[in-house]
Amino acid sequence: MTTALAPSELTAADRCDRCGAQAYIRARLASGGELLFCAHHGREHLDRLRPLAADIDDQTDRLHTSSSS
Repeated sequence: MTTALAPSELTAADRCDRCGAQAYIRARLASGGELLFCAHHGREHLDRLRPLAADIDDQTDRLHTSSSS
């Protein structure tokens, strides 16, 4: 049985698999598992990940939101 998970916001505890910075992109692979990337490494690898991923959750827009609303 497959259970779909609701997308959850990445937190400061979620770290980039490449460099250890805070992750803003989660790629769930079609073969199972997931990869986490910071904005920099996500942009670098996104085109190669698209064919392999079942889902890509890009939360980099959070980097540009203003907290002074």
